[in-house]
Amino acid sequence: MSTRDTVLAAAQRLLTTDPTASMAQIAAAAGVGRATVHRHFATREELLHEIGRRSLDTWAASLASVADATGSGDPARIRAAIEDLLGQFVADAEEAGIALTDPTVLNEPSLRARADVLFAEEVALYAAAQDAGVLRSDVPARWLGHAVYGLLVSVRDALVAGDVARRDAADLVRSTFFEGGAAR
Repeated sequence: MSTRDTVLAAAQRLLTTDPTASMAQIAAAAGVGRATVHRHFATREELLHEIGRRSLDTWAASLASVADATGSGDPARIRAAIEDLLGQFVADAEEAGIALTDPTVLNEPSLRARADVLFAEEVALYAAAQDAGVLRSDVPARWLGHAVYGLLVSVRDALVAGDVARRDAADLVRSTFFEGGAAR
């Protein structure tokens, strides 16, 4: 792993548990000097934007891995795709949870624009699930997307607080989503 990747990984872990961590604290968590961190990221904002980009890359890859299910019309296949997607989302929320709520990430125009495109792709999967009778159709598909986002923030916070065991996190999100979003 390159020094840059080591710094990013340490920053992701630290900022998820301590969103106010300084560049010096990030450097210490990465086992490098502060100058090394600044050599790769001139500012904290630049570091956060890179975490945001990487999180969006992971989101895109997760969506791509289930894209075939969206147009299948097969309820079992669509449900399995959403279950897989939620598991991938939980892993990303644990690794890069800061990207879910940090205003520096959320308000950067290019990151926001890309997130909007990815959200639309995700919502298309929920709409397909509604059409197939997997998810309730009496709520907007976008609402289901927002509910997933809320669950991811919740699971990130619960993991940080130690309220949920890591091994249970994905299943808790899945069951909460499907039991709350089940077809009626």
